[in-house]
Amino acid sequence: MSIDPGVLYIVATPIGNREDMSQRAINVLQQVDLIAAEDTRHSRPLLNFYGVQTRLQALHEHNEQQRVPDLVERLQRGLSIALISDAGTPLISDPGYPLVRACRDVGLRVVPVPGVSAIITALSVSGLPTDRFVFEGFLPARGGARTRYLQALLEESRTLVFYESKHRILDSLLDMQTVFGEDRQVVVARELTKTFETIKGGTLAEILSWIQADSDQQRGEFVIMLHGYVADKSDELNPEHERVLRILLADLPVKQATHLAAEILDARRNDLYKLALQIKE
Repeated sequence: MSIDPGVLYIVATPIGNREDMSQRAINVLQQVDLIAAEDTRHSRPLLNFYGVQTRLQALHEHNEQQRVPDLVERLQRGLSIALISDAGTPLISDPGYPLVRACRDVGLRVVPVPGVSAIITALSVSGLPTDRFVFEGFLPARGGARTRYLQALLEESRTLVFYESKHRILDSLLDMQTVFGEDRQVVVARELTKTFETIKGGTLAEILSWIQADSDQQRGEFVIMLHGYVADKSDELNPEHERVLRILLADLPVKQATHLAAEILDARRNDLYKLALQIKE
């Protein structure tokens, strides 16, 4: 195959297993004039493996605003450029959006060279509903902001998909358990397509306990998938639930009031938590 001048190619690369690289991706990377890479040090070994000697230039979140005008100008002069990220499909929780947006704004062609995406790879084996899902990327790093972010998704009926790092996997799962309840179904995919790939499903309480008990499962890169909210009319809260919660919330924070109300009323903590938030608002 031959490539066209003045075109930006968005090239997906493997997320782990090098055999997942498509032949088309290799051909494009070998023939373009320049490869814009998230981390040149990370990408060079992969490119060397496939015999790609094309010149590399770094394009990451810290320099892309400065680099984009120059790259657009090169494309307008007829050079061909490929954009790659460290792993997977560029722009999906990775740099590249300003460049693609700028190219489209001036009428330059942007051509996808599809391949692996951790989101789709994980969903395909999760056993959770995949007809409708929402990708939320990485959660906020700070606990308070993360909890508020999750609370806004409390009644989202689509399957929820998140990325998470090894540094925050336990904190994020703990906050999810607090917000969504211990019984919400979750699947965690770790190190996809790599040697220590692990895909494990269960309730939030079960998965959190499993990861806490095994430090090996706290390493690597994670995709977290949560079953969407399902309304259960048989478990509708009655006026007594609201009365007890209002009494407790007068003196206690939401989490503590919810915990005590669940014990007093023998009701589901997740439902009581939602009602407590409504009362506070």
